Amino acid sequence: MSAPSDKSPESGPNDVPKAVVSRLSLYLRELQHLLHDGSRTTSSTQLGSLLGLTDAQVRKDLAYFGQFGHPGIGYHCDELVREIKQILGTNHPWPVALVGVGNLGRALLGHRGFSHQGFQVVAAFDVDPTKVGRKIIGIPVYGLDELPRVVKEKGIRLGIVAVPPTSAQEAADRLVAAGVDGVLNFASVTLTLPKNVSTVGVDLAMELEQLAFAVANRRE
Repeated sequence: MSAPSDKSPESGPNDVPKAVVSRLSLYLRELQHLLHDGSRTTSSTQLGSLLGLTDAQVRKDLAYFGQFGHPGIGYHCDELVREIKQILGTNHPWPVALVGVGNLGRALLGHRGFSHQGFQVVAAFDVDPTKVGRKIIGIPVYGLDELPRVVKEKGIRLGIVAVPPTSAQEAADRLVAAGVDGVLNFASVTLTLPKNVSTVGVDLAMELEQLAFAVANRRE
């Protein structure tokens, strides 16, 4: 069990920089790789080296949430995995709804990485009558009108939007109206959602632009 954090009682999730939360996911992946390779312990130096960070950055990031290291040992990999999962909220399964079963949607349905990290797409939704009522990669496909019922029955709080940009806002609105609290948006458009709904955008073209910039401006 971790020692209590030295942050003030008023501190909460909203006080933690987004960059720190993003790095927590990176730490989790590396710790899982280390466990898979048979390592039982690690250090801030090793974690930092694996991710191109300093050991001081690793310690500072983890210090937002408590003290997890052991003198003379470093971090127990399995223990730190459990702690980070609890911090991220992935220490329990998350049922997920997917809207849009086109090429991207099908690829997401078959993505095994979701289930490995505690996320399970339990229902998909589409407007195409040739898809509704079928199972695709083992996942039942429903019409959009069934969103409220299915979300309630399956306890879904997270939704994925994988539709064309022109349909993304409507799809997100329907998810929110059905009771979903968080939306992962793969459409290359900014969504306008209530403040109490969390949203994350994944624009693959934008990521490639960032990569192109880095390569184009790399010093020889």
